[in-house]
Amino acid sequence: MKDDPSIVELVTSAARGDQDAWTELVDRFSPLLVGVIRQYRLSPSQVDDVAQTVWLRLVEHLGDLRQPAALPGWIVTTARRESLRTAASERRLSPFSPLGLEQVTADVTEPDVDLLRAERHEALLTALAELPPRQRNLLILLANDPPLSYAEISERSGIPVGSIGPTRSRALERLRRTEPIRDFTDRSVELEQDRR
Repeated sequence: MKDDPSIVELVTSAARGDQDAWTELVDRFSPLLVGVIRQYRLSPSQVDDVAQTVWLRLVEHLGDLRQPAALPGWIVTTARRESLRTAASERRLSPFSPLGLEQVTADVTEPDVDLLRAERHEALLTALAELPPRQRNLLILLANDPPLSYAEISERSGIPVGSIGPTRSRALERLRRTEPIRDFTDRSVELEQDRR
């Protein structure tokens, strides 16, 4: 996807004020953006607020992007930062209850596990951004919670029901071959070997 000339075209046109190009950018990358934000378990209104903030930041910085083709990565990074900021702000505003302390400490996991989970998530989102839109959108639809039926996925994606499985297999194989996933896998193997 980094080499996708249509992204460069859209970013350049949108930066010049082309409303149709802006609409296409929003339509194309909204599933990616919302997918990133939802990983932070924010409320629906917070998800909307963070998404709006990311789009606002993009409007502010659209002309400053040195590599327009890297827009998916920029969206992922900005969405992560805004989601973390919102989640941290929510924790500061949450009332502290000494009675709930036992419940909170019981949910705490090892820092390595949380770090590994965050790295895996970031690698996956970056890799998804590199897939062609058709494959990326299919994988996002397949990961929907609650799950969608193949008929719903077919209707939303335009992929015939009988082609969803094979297209999914090709998309997953392509995802596994992306640099972010290969790098994460290599780091995970090294970490596991270091533990032994």
